Amino acid sequence: MAGAITAMAAVSLGLPAVAQETKETVKAAFVYVGPVGDFGWTFAHDQGRKYLEEQLGDKVETTFVENVAEGPDAERVIRQLAQDGNDIVFTTSFGFMNPTIKVAKQFPDVKFEHATGYQTGSDNMGLYNSRFYQGRAVLGTIAAMMSETGKAGYVASFPIPEVVMGINAFTLAARKVNPEFTTQVVWVNSWYDPAKEADATKALLSQGADVITQHTDSPAPLQAAEQAGAIAFGQAWDMTSFAPNAHMTAIVDLWGPYYVQRVQALLDGTWEADNVWLGMAEGEVVMAPFNDKMPEDVKAAAQKIVDDTKAGTYEVFTGPINDQSGEEKVPAGEVVPDGDLLKMDWYVEGVQS
Repeated sequence: MAGAITAMAAVSLGLPAVAQETKETVKAAFVYVGPVGDFGWTFAHDQGRKYLEEQLGDKVETTFVENVAEGPDAERVIRQLAQDGNDIVFTTSFGFMNPTIKVAKQFPDVKFEHATGYQTGSDNMGLYNSRFYQGRAVLGTIAAMMSETGKAGYVASFPIPEVVMGINAFTLAARKVNPEFTTQVVWVNSWYDPAKEADATKALLSQGADVITQHTDSPAPLQAAEQAGAIAFGQAWDMTSFAPNAHMTAIVDLWGPYYVQRVQALLDGTWEADNVWLGMAEGEVVMAPFNDKMPEDVKAAAQKIVDDTKAGTYEVFTGPINDQSGEEKVPAGEVVPDGDLLKMDWYVEGVQS
């Protein structure tokens, strides 16, 4: 696992500190949108929960609820966890935002943290996010260098800013290598539906894509790419075992150190509602090992994106950037600010959606 997080606060909520007592133990609960066995997004969060237990031992007791639908069911689950005496509840999907806000107001003595959202309503609710788009730039670089058709297929979940941002980062990086590169997007309107994800992948491959990437959580796209002899990338965790030939690398989400830090703050009586957005520099976004099948020049180019991102000398969302229609959206040299990234609702040139 990555070392302790040292850089915090991408955006400050500006909320006042509240006097708190120290605790001998903390009960922490996690709400998951998918199954812990998805080997992607939920699996990564659950690895973070296990890391929390390993690091803090008998100072923490954790529970989780998996396969929670976004909407009324999420509100019911979150409320029940608050009623059950949990000290902190981590809600780990974008669609849990409004239910978390509602329940947090009803339980001021319980701490709540929501992953990937942008809104909070009380000083007992914090936000945390990961700069996945930094990893998407690595994937786009590899895709453009290895593709023979110059066309990638992108299996996407929902058209929310986080997903749109990833599609754009992938395409921008790819078009730095091949200005004619295109990304065809298929929406499956689900975070985890292996059958739909596989069907979407097959459709994309039949349309000429020879690279598959995804913002869905099962290994199904990788497995379909493996069968077709295409290359692909894992989602949220190293999925090499499902497609040893197709899997070039993956964005790996290391949530564990963040969970340790936040629970330790509760133990110390120093927890405050933060709004943080961490990435490669803080060790929250890492790349899975590069497949040996990748040519050395591709590995070197991909690693350079990683190294320069960590050093702060590479930012994929640097202008000039044209939108889908070819009109300039971001002037040369200008970097898209975090606030605009977090509400991104437009596509860059080269995206076919």
